[in-house]
This record gives sequence, structure tokens and C-alpha cells, in this order.
Amino acid sequence: MTDQIVDTHCHSLDYWGQEARAFLEKRGFGRSIAPGIRPAVVVIDLSKAFTNPESPVGGDLDSVVAGTAKILRAARKRAIPIFFTTQAFMPDMSDAGVMYLKQPALEMLKVGTEAVEIDARIAPRPDEAVIVKKAASAFFGTNLSSMLVERGIDTLILTGCSTSGCVRATATDAYSFNYRILVPRDCVGDRTPQAHEANLFDIQVKMGEVLSSREVLAYLKKFPQAGGLSVKRARELVRQ
Repeated sequence: MTDQIVDTHCHSLDYWGQEARAFLEKRGFGRSIAPGIRPAVVVIDLSKAFTNPESPVGGDLDSVVAGTAKILRAARKRAIPIFFTTQAFMPDMSDAGVMYLKQPALEMLKVGTEAVEIDARIAPRPDEAVIVKKAASAFFGTNLSSMLVERGIDTLILTGCSTSGCVRATATDAYSFNYRILVPRDCVGDRTPQAHEANLFDIQVKMGEVLSSREVLAYLKKFPQAGGLSVKRARELVRQ
């Protein structure tokens, strides 16, 4: 998996050109770190409002949903924890704050409406948490952190939308909480390709590992299907 990770990282670091990449690499930015041994998947805001390209807040995320579905299948086979987030506000938008002033289209994201339900193609199972958030980060004002700590999680696989908004905000907080971060580039999306690529570049340079879904699946497949896994054995598997 090491060679594949290097190739993918080069793709992300090349976005601003060879000169920018050389400048950063010379100063030690963007280097790869290995994932941990207790992963969890966080699916960010793949609700119907965002996955419908005709929605005021939506975009063409079919490939992101399809890629995320593959990650979920692999994680579920191995009993790896999965968390979903959805952004939803009170009917009068009194809990939306400045975000609503900046993005009035968010008015469609009302608690209890179909718009904030997770896309049926990746519907959560009854034992998978759906976290309602009011801000960009999945951590801000939610109980995600406590649930991760309870499970001893050390690595987060982030999928969803948008790359420049809620994905990046979640990556920034995850990095601040000392989690190792994997972002499968084909499992996150944005409304504009430029914003998508620029933010993947920054995540790779400063926070986490931007990989392909194939590489993330290879990491997940190192874990045995279902059942328990000792810390020692998990460490051995991940390092192989």
C-alpha cells in the first residue's frame, strides 16, 4: 500500500504545480503518516438535500455516494464503527446563526423534513448513529468526540460533502483532536472542482492522507471480518 499512497499524494500535491510542491516538500510538509489500528468512518452530510443536484444546496454527488457505499460495505463486514452527520435546523432557523445569513439556501434544511434524511443509497443501519449538527464540523456542538473516545478510535475515514466546507472543517477538528485522517478523494465532493482540489491539497499538506477509495479499501481489508481484534494483531495487520 505504501507505493500507492505516495502516487496518490503526488496527485494531490501537484494541484498548484511542481514549484509549489517542491517548496512544501523541501520544508517537510505533506509527508505521509501511517493510519492507526482503530478506524471509524464518518459520512458527512450526504443527505437528500445535498445529493440532489436540483436542490438549492445540492450537487452532482452520484460518484461520491457510490464510493461511500463501497467504504460502508467494507466497514460493516468488519464491525468498524460508522457515524453519519446531517445538518438540520429548527423551523424558524433560530439555531442557524451566521451560517444562515451567509447561506440563506440552508433554509430548506429543517428538522424532521425529507431533505435532511440520509440518501437512501447509503441508508444508516439501526445501530449506526446519525448526528444532527448546526455547524460545518461534525465535532462542533455534537457528541461525536465522546463516542469516538468511548470506542478507542484513532483513525477517521472521512467521506461526504462538501470538500471545502464540512469535510474540511471536520478534518481540521479531527486533526486538532489528534486523530489520523484518511480522505478517499473519490468519496468526497464539492459544487466546484477547483474548491474540491484546492482543499484536498491543503488536507494532504497539513492534516491527513488523501487517498483513493481503492487504497482505503485495501487498508480496511487488512482487518478480519466481524469478531474482535486484539490491539497487537491489528497493529501487525496494518503494518503488513
